Amino acid sequence: MLQRFGIILLCLFLLGACGVTKPKGHLTKVGLLVPETINDQVWGTRGFEGLLRIQSKLEVDVFYKEGMNSEYVVERAVKEFDQKGVNLIFGHGSEYAEYFNHLSSKYPDIHFVSFNGEAKNPNTTSLNFKSYAMGFFGGMVAAHMSKKNKVGVLAAYEWQPEIEGFYQGALAEKNDVQVSIEYVEHWDNDMKAIQIADKMMDQGVDVIYPAGDGYNVPVIERVKERGLYVIGYVSDQSDLGESTVLTSTIQNVGKLYEIIAEQFNKGELKSGNLSFDFQDDVITLGKFSPLVKKDFVQKMKRHIQTYKETGKLPE
Repeated sequence: MLQRFGIILLCLFLLGACGVTKPKGHLTKVGLLVPETINDQVWGTRGFEGLLRIQSKLEVDVFYKEGMNSEYVVERAVKEFDQKGVNLIFGHGSEYAEYFNHLSSKYPDIHFVSFNGEAKNPNTTSLNFKSYAMGFFGGMVAAHMSKKNKVGVLAAYEWQPEIEGFYQGALAEKNDVQVSIEYVEHWDNDMKAIQIADKMMDQGVDVIYPAGDGYNVPVIERVKERGLYVIGYVSDQSDLGESTVLTSTIQNVGKLYEIIAEQFNKGELKSGNLSFDFQDDVITLGKFSPLVKKDFVQKMKRHIQTYKETGKLPE
């Protein structure tokens, strides 16, 4: 059973031997806070993988704490990290932006990094995936592959840019496609998400985009049972079934963590809100199902390349 507080040593996990010399730079040790667990196989796992990438690339000690779901427990964890010499902390979620804005002035020697929030202090940074385009391309694939001309988005919250992106992408590919949009209003409510997915499929939706990292795996399993299709979310989910997962909209959290740690180590990490997209190679489409014809896959790759070069999406 994983301990709530862990120290992952490079010599144990990645090199198998000790005695490496750490590179000189601003970075000393790194901490990660996750709201639930690192074992969810989606968002939390991606954060942990990012932590290991930093450990491997920059040869520093790293720490993590799970169940960090309130300001009280976050404040205690930050205090512990500070005592251990951590000077870069990742809060793996949007809720940490507010926590870090309150805490960061007490720890001027630590830089605090969160996701999808608003960083207000000099030693805080918020990372934002520009997810409209990934949703757009996912919508194109969904509309193209729908046999009943009905696709659906099963989103966590209304503010997610990928929802509107999916809707517009589906219409760009097939202007008469019907797009259903439903909200779970939580990242992790598996039961509600499955109920909504069943309702969608009962109404004729045959391609679903489960845009919630905590519930998308059980939704994919339910869709698979019914012989229909999904667009994966956050990670490449083709391993859940190539005949079910048409492709995935991937946010490469691990690579982004590595980029941010390297910038901090060089003294180049900016405070405030930073955005990342396909052009930064941290957002991509995943492996395509064999069910998707090769000529359409090539078409999608050309569209993505055009977007990376010009910022323009298909009309």
